[in-house]
Amino acid sequence: MKTTKYLAAMTLPVLLALTHCSKKNTEQKTEPASYCISPELKTNLQLATVEMKTIEESITLTGEVESNSDKTVPFVSLVDGVVTRTFFSLGDYVKKGQVLASVKSTSLNEMQDNTQTLQAQLAVAKRKLASVESMYKDDIASQKDLEEARSEVQILKSNMAKTSKNMQLYSASKNDFIIKSPADGYVIEKNISDGMPVSAGGDKLFTVSNLNKVWVMANVYATNMRHIYVNQPAVIRTLAYPDESFSGKIDAVSQVFNENERVLKAKIIMDNNGMKLRPGMSADIILPVNSQNVSALAIPTKALIFDNNQSYVMVYKKDCELEVRHVNEIASNNETTYVEGSLKAGEKVIATNGLIIYENLKNQTLNSTP
Repeated sequence: MKTTKYLAAMTLPVLLALTHCSKKNTEQKTEPASYCISPELKTNLQLATVEMKTIEESITLTGEVESNSDKTVPFVSLVDGVVTRTFFSLGDYVKKGQVLASVKSTSLNEMQDNTQTLQAQLAVAKRKLASVESMYKDDIASQKDLEEARSEVQILKSNMAKTSKNMQLYSASKNDFIIKSPADGYVIEKNISDGMPVSAGGDKLFTVSNLNKVWVMANVYATNMRHIYVNQPAVIRTLAYPDESFSGKIDAVSQVFNENERVLKAKIIMDNNGMKLRPGMSADIILPVNSQNVSALAIPTKALIFDNNQSYVMVYKKDCELEVRHVNEIASNNETTYVEGSLKAGEKVIATNGLIIYENLKNQTLNSTP
């Protein structure tokens, strides 16, 4: 009897212990597993460090890339004629003196006829001079006759030299005038084609520009005038290179409004490494303004997540240790947003794929809720 009571006394604690273990295991199975960043998302994951910075805002102006007019040469025809052939296309790089086109013109025939006439007249004048010099030695001709004969030869030689220079200026060949590039650079404008008639001093046939440096002309409206000044740093962005920015500074600001656009023009001189900035390309010009002596936590603007009219960031500690933090925006510029909240300087926030991770974490929390 004692043995039976003893076994019962021993059995009860064991059963209670087993029951407790069973409940514990059941509870562990119902707890959701922590969310971890997948290897696919990890590949393109970018982190940014929260920093305490002085608040700087910015404004964005529109503008356009233009060629440097100091290094741009427009070409107009020097003669009337018809284009017989062209040897270049828009956008080509050409060297100074390179043949670009040929023009057939009646002016060439006139120059050639004039040259032949002057050559014949000069030959006659030289023979006359030789005769007068001979007679002068024999005291038959006077000093005046000699001077007149010499003057006639000099005038004809001068006219010959003038005609020869004109032929060189027009780069005249046997049949055509040859158009050569006036400078090294890129052809940024072309208004010439085979068979096209041209006139002396008429419309531009083409324009050659050196694009090693270009101008970005920013449109400054009256409301932004107070923010613009010479030597102000500027960041240029284009649709052609959305992930790349170009740095420069304002070189000059016009003092009068453009009549058509009603804006001031601010000129930014840019080094054009890689020829990524082309004349005619539209651009956004980002300028820092309103620098304050107030500091705040700074994060990349792309790290912000918007949900239910509130702003959040994903704080990264480990791949499986992430936190959603609510923040309030204080100010922002094109790249940086200044916030206040539960963030601390030195913490890491997710700057890419943050929204995807946020949604995954949110969905997992909702699915795991009983």
